[in-house]
Amino acid sequence: MTSQQKDNLFVLVKSLSKSEKRQFKLYVGRLGGNTDSKFLALFNLLDKLNTYDEKSILKSGIVKKAQLSNLKAHLYKQILISLRLNPLHQNTRAQIREQLDFATILYHKGLYKQSLKILDKAKNTAIDNEEKILAYEIVELEKVIESQYITRSISNRADELTEQAKQLSIQNTITSKLSNLSLQLYGILLKTGYAKNDKEYQKITKYFNDRMPDFKLSELGFREKLWLYKSHLWYSFLVQDFLTCYKYATKWVDMFLQNEDMISLNPVFFLKGYNYLLESLFYIKYHTQFKLALSRFEDTINNSKLLPNEDNVNALCFLYLYNNKLNLHFLEGTFKEGLPLVNEILLKIKEYQDRIDHHHIMVFYYKIASLYFGAGNSKKCIEYLDKIINNKSLEMREDLLCFSRILNLFAHYEAGLDYHLEVQIKNTYKFLIKMNELNEVQKEMIKFLKTIGDVYPSEFKKEFIKLHTTLKQYENDPYERRAFLYLDILSWLESKIENKPIDQIIQEKFKLLKR
Repeated sequence: MTSQQKDNLFVLVKSLSKSEKRQFKLYVGRLGGNTDSKFLALFNLLDKLNTYDEKSILKSGIVKKAQLSNLKAHLYKQILISLRLNPLHQNTRAQIREQLDFATILYHKGLYKQSLKILDKAKNTAIDNEEKILAYEIVELEKVIESQYITRSISNRADELTEQAKQLSIQNTITSKLSNLSLQLYGILLKTGYAKNDKEYQKITKYFNDRMPDFKLSELGFREKLWLYKSHLWYSFLVQDFLTCYKYATKWVDMFLQNEDMISLNPVFFLKGYNYLLESLFYIKYHTQFKLALSRFEDTINNSKLLPNEDNVNALCFLYLYNNKLNLHFLEGTFKEGLPLVNEILLKIKEYQDRIDHHHIMVFYYKIASLYFGAGNSKKCIEYLDKIINNKSLEMREDLLCFSRILNLFAHYEAGLDYHLEVQIKNTYKFLIKMNELNEVQKEMIKFLKTIGDVYPSEFKKEFIKLHTTLKQYENDPYERRAFLYLDILSWLESKIENKPIDQIIQEKFKLLKR
């Protein structure tokens, strides 16, 4: 049986709003013969099902098993056509493509003047909205028509189109190179992670500089600048230069705020830029600016008419807003005050489960676990960490699994689960030594875990002091400090040494560093 998560048609049907379902039925019923069609019957059945069940579909008698695959493919296509016709999905980009299609039809019918008139209007709209790839495609069709039908309306028409094509081609080439660079840098981050030493820093820097295209900043348009800022941002993340991340994320967001029409056309890019801005501020612990930016971000997504009311946009708004709401509590050490967010997050995860990947859900679980740990509820912390540790699809996020296991160990210690603690120490130690590349903080954790099992409880404090002294030297190391962003090991050790709750330790630090 195909699962709900894996059946694309079922997920698509369940994603439709009431108005989209109504429009689909109107679209299907535009011809009387479709009202009893098999694909409409299948649509109605899938709409009623809570989970995808192939046996129920076959039992209904709508279709035989041999025909089911073709019927599902046909229904999928018809739903997409209906959605394309929906005014809610007719953004500027879709309207330009529609005009290009109309012009192409007119051209094939030999109505050259009408075709050129539509193309000229669509081209201007495309250029005004930074849709330069579409603009280039339009110019190329204009060149084809002009080469077959001489309008003589503009004496230098050939030169004008040639120059336009040349300029658009140059700009699109720069955009392509910058977008390729941005994607390649993101690929490096997923594959090898952040720079761990000077050698890796030099390698990444050379890679970045060698692939940066030549350009004059004054000649770049909105889209070229967007990819330029993204490339710089990913490079800065890779070398863990979070202050520069903040610089380019600010440029990214400000560019959208100064060109508000681009927000509705590129809402995902706008939201991602704002999220990177907040993430950068969190990493550099710039609390006042972070809190201000978070407040503005929440106001923007709650009140802005510029953001389209789309499932993907709404899912991203939830993802970025609540991740950063949690980060604010981590900065301030206000873990107990952050607990009411948990139920809100879990409800939203359920609502957007088909639009948020497993990785982001696991990150939420890790942050929820950290929230409970900071609030002193170790058993709830363990509950959420188990969801991560038992997840078999996180091989690519070794770092998340690593710190989940270490935090799990601390939580078992805090909960007084002595028998489980011994098992957790062995499991965590085995996991860490299997990791591909360990940073110094992780290596010290292995040494600690290797010896702590043989230490008497009365000697724990001495071992905590020893580990704290060792780890403290890495707190400001450019290649090691990121480990402390995942898990505030130092504050936990200090809480054990000073016999204070961890949230009190973090709040005291926050007051000293507050800016």
